[in-house]
Amino acid sequence: MLSLRSNRKILNMKLSWLMIWAEILFLNPVTADCNITSQTVICKESGKNLHTIPANLCQNVTKLSLKNNKITLNDSDKKVLQRLTNLTELYLNENVITVLYNNSFCKLTKLTILDISHNHIITVHQAAFVGLNQLTKLNLFHNNITQLDSDVFTSLKSLKVLNLQDNLLKSFHIKSSFKLITIILAGNPWNCSCDLLDLQKWLTTSSVTMENENNTLCAFPNTKKIISIRTAVIQTTDCDFKKDSLENTVTSTSVNKLRSTAFLTSLASSNNTIGNNGTHAELPLGKSWTFLVGVLGFVLSTTLLIFTAIKCPTWYRYLISYSHRRLEENDPEMFEQEFSADMNSFSTVSDTNNEHSIVIFEKIHAFVPEEDGFIEDKYIDTHGISEEN
Repeated sequence: MLSLRSNRKILNMKLSWLMIWAEILFLNPVTADCNITSQTVICKESGKNLHTIPANLCQNVTKLSLKNNKITLNDSDKKVLQRLTNLTELYLNENVITVLYNNSFCKLTKLTILDISHNHIITVHQAAFVGLNQLTKLNLFHNNITQLDSDVFTSLKSLKVLNLQDNLLKSFHIKSSFKLITIILAGNPWNCSCDLLDLQKWLTTSSVTMENENNTLCAFPNTKKIISIRTAVIQTTDCDFKKDSLENTVTSTSVNKLRSTAFLTSLASSNNTIGNNGTHAELPLGKSWTFLVGVLGFVLSTTLLIFTAIKCPTWYRYLISYSHRRLEENDPEMFEQEFSADMNSFSTVSDTNNEHSIVIFEKIHAFVPEEDGFIEDKYIDTHGISEEN
């Protein structure tokens, strides 16, 4: 009886495994191209059938080889890798990866070997290798990398071997705290000038072994082509001069940025409006430029209106023809005109009637605002006065 039950259990287990394999073979043809052995998955090394990492891989996989396919390491690939937290070896060599984005391997904390050689990698983001705390070997051989930030490898505390052979690197700013056992730098067009000084100092002061040193040569300048980058003579005086010039440039750039920031801050503060309850309601940041354009348009339109009003012929004649000047007391010019007029009238009267002529001098008063507005006639009929006398 017991043996019958045990046989049934064994049969059920076999059927379940058969169903799993049938699902793998027929429902998931992508995984059918992969050789699954224990905790190792090797997917068609020469088939070039895979464009993405299979999504139905077992989470217990420790070694995954996706060599010689068409994987780009896109967002879906990164999501699949985040589930494979037990991976210790990952081979993505000979694919079509062009960019290593930030956090591409962030959940692979047990990974020790990462091979991304023979791809088309141009850019490596600063946080591309974040999370690889146990990584000891990184292979970036034969890519198109032109520049590497000094902080790219900062998070790789356990890294021992770094292969950067056959890329397009001209310089490599590396920190002195970066510790390796082996580094491979051959096959790059190194520029043995001031930009390579940090790498040269690190190579000479640290205990790192540079493999294939005889082929790690200076490509620029031409006079140093046959010299190793470790032993190339770099004029430090020129580097100090360039460093000072660079610092001055950076300082001036920083000042300009601060001024620009201050201007933008004042502009943003001017975008605040008064709410109904007396509090400041800040306008959306996207409307700051709209507000600035509106202010400039208002100023320009007002200036244009003023210019038109001044230059318009009708208004211009009206403004010029309209002039008013109040009489001022003791005005010398007016007094001289009035006195000359009196003298002329006096000479006329004296010529007509010399015997009975009377000369009257009258003080001319300026207009006083407190009076009734009538101005006394400045000319007196002397003939009438002489006849009355």
